[in-house]
Amino acid sequence: MSEKEKLLEIHNLKQYFNQGKANEVRAVDDISFDIYKGETLGLVGESGCGKSTTGRTIIRLYDATGGEVLYKGKNVHAKKSRKEMHEFRRKMQMIFQDPYASLNPRMKVRDIIAEGIKIHGLAKTPEEATQQVYHLLETVGLSKEHAGRYPHEFSGGQRQRIGIARALAVQPEFIIADEPISALDVSIQAQVVNLLRDLQKEKGLTYLFIAHDLSMVKYISDRIGVMYFGKLVELAPADDLYRAPLHPYTESLLSAIPLPDPNYERSRVRKLYDPSSHEYKDGEEIKMREIAPGHYVYCSEAEEEMYKEKHAKLTSAAMK
Repeated sequence: MSEKEKLLEIHNLKQYFNQGKANEVRAVDDISFDIYKGETLGLVGESGCGKSTTGRTIIRLYDATGGEVLYKGKNVHAKKSRKEMHEFRRKMQMIFQDPYASLNPRMKVRDIIAEGIKIHGLAKTPEEATQQVYHLLETVGLSKEHAGRYPHEFSGGQRQRIGIARALAVQPEFIIADEPISALDVSIQAQVVNLLRDLQKEKGLTYLFIAHDLSMVKYISDRIGVMYFGKLVELAPADDLYRAPLHPYTESLLSAIPLPDPNYERSRVRKLYDPSSHEYKDGEEIKMREIAPGHYVYCSEAEEEMYKEKHAKLTSAAMK
């Protein structure tokens, strides 16, 4: 893709809770990034760093405290008519973290999936809607016999597949997957991730994939953003981030990934991140700076040169 098309642009996005009070929480604190059509952007970080809040603010489940979210050049958080919001909701969907809580236990699978089809008028008759539901179930690896069952009759992995089918039902262009595999057994996680990859190729979908499992994020993502306490501290192509992690927090996250090698695990040294290690002068501008093509780090001008040298060394070592 020589000329990438920006599907989503996030400019200086802020999401603050308890604004103006002593216990104000800056869950998302002035972050900016783009998502290109057809790609998967992974967003990682420890619990409470603001990654899920970022996803929910992008899709306007929360109104932003500040900044802009542009979807195809249009501001998602600007005042919109009912019709505009209706169309926006169809183009952008979300797969939620908890496959047990995100499905209505009183509705049959048929009705859960068909709800969006009916709301957006995507079927001319009830029979056509039912056929679409059957097709969606087969698309996510289930069968039409499952349509008449209730959510409690399914395993966690099957429920998440139903959640994916529900998101696909309205024919979206962009899907926010908010930790879609964290509640699943390890053996099922790969199945769900492979399903998402296959659907992306088949339907040309664009994903924001939110997770804390860095090994799985690398597998599915084209680029990865790393969040720490509401800030985006590093953003890079997936391979480059793993080959040459620059920000100390990114190094800390990567050092915690276990490998199926007892000898490695016995000698593995965990790097701990100390935020006080950054020494900034008063008035010094701290922002995302491009260290290498497409590789950005949240740093000062003085740190920028240090990170460029570090990237060159790590890249050179990886090539040997």
